[in-house]
Amino acid sequence: MKVLVTGGAGFIGSNFIHYWLKNHPEDFIVNFDKLTYAGNLNNLKDIEGFKNYEFVKGDIGNIRDVKKAVKDVDIIVNFAAESHVDKSILDPAPFIITNVVGTQILLDAAKDTNVKRFHHISTDEVYGALNLNSTARFDEETAYRPNSPYAASKAASDHLVRAYHKTYNLPITITNCSNNFGPYQYPEKLISLTVTNILQGKKVPVYGDGLYVRDWLYVEDHCRAIDLVLQKGKLGETYCIGAENDVENLEVIKKILTILGKSEDEIEYVKDRPGHDRRYAIDGTKIKKELNFKPKFDFDEALTKTVEWYKKNRKWWEILKDDKFEKYYERQYVRR
Repeated sequence: MKVLVTGGAGFIGSNFIHYWLKNHPEDFIVNFDKLTYAGNLNNLKDIEGFKNYEFVKGDIGNIRDVKKAVKDVDIIVNFAAESHVDKSILDPAPFIITNVVGTQILLDAAKDTNVKRFHHISTDEVYGALNLNSTARFDEETAYRPNSPYAASKAASDHLVRAYHKTYNLPITITNCSNNFGPYQYPEKLISLTVTNILQGKKVPVYGDGLYVRDWLYVEDHCRAIDLVLQKGKLGETYCIGAENDVENLEVIKKILTILGKSEDEIEYVKDRPGHDRRYAIDGTKIKKELNFKPKFDFDEALTKTVEWYKKNRKWWEILKDDKFEKYYERQYVRR
């Protein structure tokens, strides 16, 4: 079977390719990626010589690129997206172009080539925010109420994918996941930024009061869940993927400081970002009942594994925190 992975040089996409080649060695993977700042072929250096792996540089927003990439493909797994909320606040346009228009172009190509499955990766952020003190959780029936340009662009792409199933009978599935963490995550997200800052002897920025709750999903568990959806998921259906690891951002940072033997003096409170959602939480009942999915990794165990990976792979992330990154960092994290 030939599998096209769009955005395969990114964080979750590259982890998925590693997972898929390990668990489905008989399949052929085509990694289709534009190689934006968050796309990194060093994520896949250990498999670049594999006979059942090919990298193709291209943009899902470019019709010619996409038509070439989808030729003779059985399955498309669409990770390609602009995904950083902070950057969507600074400049929404690239998020609309890639996440909405790019998805539409990819869907058209999939329709025209009769792929067996189009699987779309999305986020819990399309559902908006939950009250900090509530026990409510997002599920597949939750109404969409996105609060950031990023979340709005992903919500639009979800609607397009579902519409292509209803209108053209395209065989699709969608997954909406909670916050991922693990190896190869670009050092702009909470956990990767916290770990790398501490290892560099820098302060750790905390937005507002830090009491923002996220459901933390280890990336390997996410890849396993996608595998189950591709193997057993019902066409046209959406599956929410979470781990029920509801932890405040400030608590996550404190756990990392403890793992690295540092004190809370390393924390630096900064100006909050606009429209910051208080709480996300996923109800994974559907994927648990229908596909028997259960996260394999305990949060503290997975967090320790992640910290150790960044400690052992300094060369991988140090090159990413260059002058351009530092300029963005200074602009984004303003001391209160």
